[in-house]
Amino acid sequence: MNTGPAAKEGATGPVAVQADRGAADPGRILLDGLRGANPGLVLIFGAHGPDLATLDAVLRRGLPEGCVVAGCSSAGEIGPAGYASDSIVAIGFPASHFRASALVLPHLDALPVSDWMAALRRLQAGFGPDPQRSLFGLLLVDGLAGQEDALVATIDAALPSVPTLGGSAGDGLFFRQTWLLAGGKVVTNAAVFLLVETDLAVSEVTFAHFSPTATRVVVTAAIPEKRRILELNAEPAAAEYARLTGMAPDALTPTEFARHPLLLRVGRHHHVRAISAQTGDGGLSLMSSIDIGTVLTLGRAEDMTQGFAEALAALPRPPLMVLGFDCILRRLALEREGLRDQMSEILARYRVAGFNTYGEQHSGMHVNQTFVGLAFMPNADAATTHAA
Repeated sequence: MNTGPAAKEGATGPVAVQADRGAADPGRILLDGLRGANPGLVLIFGAHGPDLATLDAVLRRGLPEGCVVAGCSSAGEIGPAGYASDSIVAIGFPASHFRASALVLPHLDALPVSDWMAALRRLQAGFGPDPQRSLFGLLLVDGLAGQEDALVATIDAALPSVPTLGGSAGDGLFFRQTWLLAGGKVVTNAAVFLLVETDLAVSEVTFAHFSPTATRVVVTAAIPEKRRILELNAEPAAAEYARLTGMAPDALTPTEFARHPLLLRVGRHHHVRAISAQTGDGGLSLMSSIDIGTVLTLGRAEDMTQGFAEALAALPRPPLMVLGFDCILRRLALEREGLRDQMSEILARYRVAGFNTYGEQHSGMHVNQTFVGLAFMPNADAATTHAA
């Protein structure tokens, strides 16, 4: 069992524990590490299918009554020592500082937006305004349902005053099926929304390691509901993308896609529209929505570690923990460049825990190849008192 620095130092922030997915009793390992936090909320990342239900049952028997347990499968994990694979990471949020409620948003394929909005507003009604506490939303969503864009827009419209971020559940690099857990049930084709309040200071951290090039393309044919580009610049999409990046079409792999993403400009910012695969008909499958007529810019990778470390160092105070949602394509790019250990050291230094996703959500948008996180810190008064 591994515990993060916050647990070792007796801090009052969240506690991360980790177990091998193939361990004889991973639930017991995780439970032993979580008990001391007396959590009111536990998030589980990395378990797949029925294993999520088994873990839930074990944890519920050993955790305080009323503790909210939720989680999802992943494309990789971020544990106390940084990047991990074939593991299960559990994060316990102490009940002394956190209160949470979970809501399953089902039937993603049908987009029952009105029902979702009504349920979200009812959930918020259970949290009265408190100037001493911060309220935020966490979203875990089926990463293969392809409805993140509509879902985050719905949440943003229903709860405009609640900052929400999260990640799309993964399935390694298989892209076959993802699973989510809430309320003791394992679901697919659904999302789990958690409304959380805390008396700790909270700060959002986002980082994407790309800048736009001068190369622009126009989506001239697409199947928007399938997130598939058929043509770029009136040419077969994969062939035109390969030409622009200087690669052979048969050399296009997830790792290469991670190095050369397509960027969508919204206002003054560019957001990644990541490519997941080349299709059999010469098209490109994306991990975010796309429409015919969209102008995209080819991205150029920048330093993946220094900028990320600088973003974390810029936090107002050292974090007790950072809950992180990090795109699997970022991790693939880091591994290709031999930077996994360096990134893991940064993740461990700043107490980041979470999972590798099929996409990230923040500021009312679904994005890709981006790190999105929430840093939990002592309040300024408490930090000053402790320093004195």
